Amino acid sequence: MFDKILIANRGEIACRVIKTARKMGIKTVAVYSDADRHALHVQMADEAIHIGPPPANQSYIVIDKIMAAIRESGAQAVHPGYGFLSENRLFAEALEKAGVAFIGPPASAIEAMGDKITSKKLAAEAGVSTVPGYMGLIEDADEAVRISQQIGYPVMIKASAGGGGKGMRIAWNDQEAREGFQASKNEAANSFGDDRIFIEKFVTQPRHIEIQVLADKHGNCVYLHERECSIQRRNQKVIEEAPSPFLDEATRKAMGEQAVALARAVGYCSAGTVEFIVDGDRNFYFLEMNTRLQVEHPVTELITGIDLVEQMINVAAGKTLPFAQKDLKINGWAMESRLYAEDPYRNFLPSIGRLTRYRPPAESSHDAAVVRNDTGVYEGGEISMYYDPMIAKLCTWAPTRAQAIDEMRTALDAFEVEGIGHNLPFLSAVMDHPKFCAGDITTAFIAEEYPDGFAGVTLPEPELRKVAAAAAAMFRVVEIRRARISGRMDNHERTVGGDWVVVAQGERFPLTVAADHEGATIQFQGGDHHRVTSDWRPGQPLAVLHIDGEPLVLKVGPTSHGFVVRHRGAEIKAQVFTPRQAELAALMPEKLPPDTSKFLLCPMPGLIVTIDVEEGQEVQEGQALCVVEAMKMQNTLRAEKKGIVSRINAGPGQSLAVDEVIMEFE
Repeated sequence: MFDKILIANRGEIACRVIKTARKMGIKTVAVYSDADRHALHVQMADEAIHIGPPPANQSYIVIDKIMAAIRESGAQAVHPGYGFLSENRLFAEALEKAGVAFIGPPASAIEAMGDKITSKKLAAEAGVSTVPGYMGLIEDADEAVRISQQIGYPVMIKASAGGGGKGMRIAWNDQEAREGFQASKNEAANSFGDDRIFIEKFVTQPRHIEIQVLADKHGNCVYLHERECSIQRRNQKVIEEAPSPFLDEATRKAMGEQAVALARAVGYCSAGTVEFIVDGDRNFYFLEMNTRLQVEHPVTELITGIDLVEQMINVAAGKTLPFAQKDLKINGWAMESRLYAEDPYRNFLPSIGRLTRYRPPAESSHDAAVVRNDTGVYEGGEISMYYDPMIAKLCTWAPTRAQAIDEMRTALDAFEVEGIGHNLPFLSAVMDHPKFCAGDITTAFIAEEYPDGFAGVTLPEPELRKVAAAAAAMFRVVEIRRARISGRMDNHERTVGGDWVVVAQGERFPLTVAADHEGATIQFQGGDHHRVTSDWRPGQPLAVLHIDGEPLVLKVGPTSHGFVVRHRGAEIKAQVFTPRQAELAALMPEKLPPDTSKFLLCPMPGLIVTIDVEEGQEVQEGQALCVVEAMKMQNTLRAEKKGIVSRINAGPGQSLAVDEVIMEFE
């Protein structure tokens, strides 16, 4: 076994590998760029070596710099994580030449399966059903349009060396094919150093289901069942689960055996994933094989009890798999929610900055439920513009799917993140969505259910009444503290009354609070009541209460006459008034937001790549105005309506903060 391994990666996955290596008694070496000097993976590793400036193409994906770090540290093996050099044949060959073990597949398998064009050809030759498409190299946008017309819209434009949703676009017409080809080509070049593009038919209403395979160097290969990854946004997975709520045992077995056959055909060893799209009749089609550890591997670990990183290390050291296919059973259900530094209220655009508060829910493991949080950040750390926006992977396990979802709801409610925009509200909203709860999902779920983007959640009446009851009970605690302030004059005692009106989500709830030493009984006008118990104290941003014995977790912040409450994807201003205050508050005019309709504002901190219009030019609705790059993704900003550009305030190469004015309109 190895004494020391180097992790050629950063962030969450580097921390994940370090944990298993530590468990196995293996020392670890981290590498870091200037931007990651104080990163969590650097702190966790036994050694850390600096490899260059922040951009990945000057540090993490420069093979010579990684090889120099290996020589300096004396590491005997390298784990590449995912992304960066994990599917780079030249890196695997360089390691082999240097006599360093690659904790991954052989270079020949990476070349065969890591390239999407080659892998589809090999899959077709092996008798695997594949999606119709053009597997040759595409020279320019004109050729991309011609090919797209031949295949028939819609088409998927993909980077051959891509991964993680980068370098991928769906085109529904010639204009989108032309724009998508160039954008995918640029993203692929920046992220992978390989700008080759191919095009295939986009299968509408598909499910994305993948099979985890694991093979050793002695001819043994197994599949560890499937993961459902259909909840995606911009081709980037958001929520995954294992097993799939859609597959039956026969389809699962057929997909698994086909995945193993494909792995054997290319002499595969280590962990890998064969991705399929599955239609409504459970017909499945090969998409690609990822010759690395997947981001969503924890859900497979939770239902099988197998540490995939440990097995990868053992396989690289020449050990035989300690189990056969018949030993691999499905135990319970697992969910994974990816917490991204993306603002759901701004169409999920990247958000960067400092994590002023980062408090994940407590990790736990017992027979009834598991909560696991794989992360690479810490409170006070910075989310950089140079890398992937993923902050953490929150996972839950329970005996049934419904229980796993319920555990995830509670864990998301308890996850505290401040300082940046993040997608926690959206994740909570999905967990409560009827279609998701029923398992009725496709890769079009987000586009169909949130066609106008995400604007928050409106809590149903029963849940809102619980929040109102909690707000009243908490506000009484605040008022009691205010009434008992030290230094009072003897004849200025203030009595806290019991009659209140809670205004939340546009509704008014007249109620009475009757408190005792154990808690408070909240009596609503009309007769119904709730019993509230909690040890919450003013100033605590997380309130864990019980309403009629059932847990209720709220994130709370103080505001005038009450709280800003965040719960289950909703952000609610819960104001608590005396009856007279409520009468007067109802007469106050509503403050309207400023009119920004004549400005194009930068929706996130980023770099202007191109300005596609000129001053004085008339633009049409939907016309591309400029391209802004952030976190390795290029975002095209389009005109919301017809107008004339009166002024352009920014140019290519300029870095802008969020809401800076890019251009103005007449």
